[in-house]
Amino acid sequence: MDNGVLHILIEYLNVIFLLFTTILFTMFSVMGYLSTRNSLHYKHKNSFVDLSKVMASPMAPSITIIAPAYNEGLTIVENIRSLLSLKYVNYEVMVVNDGSKDDTLAKMIEAYDLYEIAYTPDPGWLSKPIRGVYKSKQRSFDKLTVIDKENGGKSDALNTGIHLSRNQYVGCIDVDCLLLPDALLHVVKSFYQRSEKKVIAVGGVIRIANSCKIEGGRLQEIRLPKNWLAKFQLLEYTRSFLLGRMAWGRIDSLLIISGAFGFFDREIALEVGGYDTNTVGEDMEIIFRMRRHMHERKEPYTVEYIPDPLCWTEVPESAKILVNQRDRWARGNLETLYKHKDMFFNPKFGRLGMLSYPYWFFYEWMAPILEFLGFFSIIMFYFLGILNIEFFIAITFMVYTFSVMFSLYAILWDVYSYNQYTKTKDILILVICALVEPITFHPLVVWSAIRGNYKKLFKIQSGWGSQVRKGFAKT
Repeated sequence: MDNGVLHILIEYLNVIFLLFTTILFTMFSVMGYLSTRNSLHYKHKNSFVDLSKVMASPMAPSITIIAPAYNEGLTIVENIRSLLSLKYVNYEVMVVNDGSKDDTLAKMIEAYDLYEIAYTPDPGWLSKPIRGVYKSKQRSFDKLTVIDKENGGKSDALNTGIHLSRNQYVGCIDVDCLLLPDALLHVVKSFYQRSEKKVIAVGGVIRIANSCKIEGGRLQEIRLPKNWLAKFQLLEYTRSFLLGRMAWGRIDSLLIISGAFGFFDREIALEVGGYDTNTVGEDMEIIFRMRRHMHERKEPYTVEYIPDPLCWTEVPESAKILVNQRDRWARGNLETLYKHKDMFFNPKFGRLGMLSYPYWFFYEWMAPILEFLGFFSIIMFYFLGILNIEFFIAITFMVYTFSVMFSLYAILWDVYSYNQYTKTKDILILVICALVEPITFHPLVVWSAIRGNYKKLFKIQSGWGSQVRKGFAKT
């Protein structure tokens, strides 16, 4: 290739990379601003709300909490105890045992004195067969219902719960999550605080419970995770939930609610057919379909987001399990984007088609691929002797600095708004995490996304993969 043509090509690539980086910087800066405004608005608005009146009202709307369980024998008893201790009048806890191969069902039967009740299957309902429905003999556990069914995956288990529920709202959570006692009060408030729009779904922040002190299904003491991988995930979750999703919620363009803590209008969820059982990104995909459904009905609606630390969960502490998790997220992301590709820059869907979908396409899907390819391009350019060292160093320093500053802002804003970690030592450790994350944890996340996309594109794997839990600390 002629040196002149090669030089022009390299300069062109430099401009494209600089432009892409500048757009990302601008978007993240705007997201930081929008999330701050939304958080301040939320805290001001809720400073005048007395949630105890919602709890005491016999007219409180009914909610079913659906928790799929597969091989959760290690923590199932304590997790259910936590769900049964919520401060709310009219709710039901429905645990769906999705064909567990361990002692999950046996432990529930023993701990909660369960007995099988009569159940007539609906021949028109498409899900794996239900083997039994259980209730407790103890009045103190009358809110608990256990469904035992053949294994069909998380989506199938959630759909079974949505179908069997008769309540107005359903909450789809991970069974290993611990909800704070007043969690449902905040959820109900979010469903009813809008008058001009129908709230079809409510999501919230997910907090890291690793190393926290848990007793009797209650969060007794918040502690910084001891494991370094968990520390990095804590920083990542803080940045993603408190800044990212709060920003999208501010402009009513949120496209995902975490599967660990999501509540839905049951009628709308059933109208769209429940969760898609053919994707591993079911939590994102159902929001796409519910939003599309409301757009087609031309009915004013919204998806609410709660920044309060109401849901605490265990995150992977081994690199292997973390990579499997992020691999699955990447596959689910690609599946959902492909299924709803007609939304891409489609003005019919408003901000969802013109802003939210493109963001997910370019940043959540394409950015890891570009990073991965860019790494090898830099090596190739170096050995070819055409790498602009000065430009490379400058752009790398700029990207690193911005990444660290955004993480530091997330830490500081969390301290200002909710102050979950009060020890100076803990804050300093999170600052250290912010400094080293771009060169340690982030490459692992990028590699996981590449692996997930590779598997999906070449149809190597489509399942969930193994997820092993350690259980919560009690002392």
